[in-house]
Amino acid sequence: MKIIFIGDIFGQPGRRAVKSILPEIKEKFAPDFIIANGENAAHGAGITPKTAEEIFSSGIDVITGGNHSFDKRVMWEEWDKFPDLLRPLNFPEQVPGKGITKIEKNGFTLAVVNLQGRVSLPPTSSPFEAIDKLSHTIKADALIVDFHAEATSEKIAFGYYADGKVSAVIGTHTHVQTNDAKILENGTAYITDVGMCGAINSVIGLDREIALKRFITLLPYGFKVGEGRAKCDFVYIEINKNGKAEKIEPHTIAEKD
Repeated sequence: MKIIFIGDIFGQPGRRAVKSILPEIKEKFAPDFIIANGENAAHGAGITPKTAEEIFSSGIDVITGGNHSFDKRVMWEEWDKFPDLLRPLNFPEQVPGKGITKIEKNGFTLAVVNLQGRVSLPPTSSPFEAIDKLSHTIKADALIVDFHAEATSEKIAFGYYADGKVSAVIGTHTHVQTNDAKILENGTAYITDVGMCGAINSVIGLDREIALKRFITLLPYGFKVGEGRAKCDFVYIEINKNGKAEKIEPHTIAEKD
């Protein structure tokens, strides 16, 4: 089984990059499934029905989320209309949506789980306890986890904890692709952060001039998405018939000039 996992889609430049770069990704890697984190897809914070439809129509099979998933209130009543749009599973049960989905394609069944870390993020229930329960109950050829977390230590710890229980743990949230993609001892593919789809000359997707003003002055300058040429960070994963990962490769493709 071949899987592409695309980093956090940030605003219109990120959505545009996915649409323009995805055909090249498909031609080069011939993936069975494509997953993308979309919690920043609508103007860099949250997701809307329109942006969700745009991302799915570009060829994405599953959209995962995170702490910004519900930043756009217009989505609160619409979330359940999208069966393969996820928010973290360890959010409170009364929150709209779900944290896991299963999809079938090309003779394979893939389960995708979205979990959020607890260090320097709003409080949630334990992602460690959640994965213990899921790994014993989910029936699929492979199980991929989007672990949306701030602290690299928490991501690494979760990767080791989930090793052998899931096929891959893909870190999201910090928007900078890390140089630690590997197969763990018990067959789980791992990377601390897959990166993002967004403006190249930005501060993790934000307009760099606005970001600099905020850091230098500590004043709450307005939020603005970075513009210009964009790129997509992603990982390519191969999983064998036993649900174990055999390959994980990080990649970055930029829009054409």
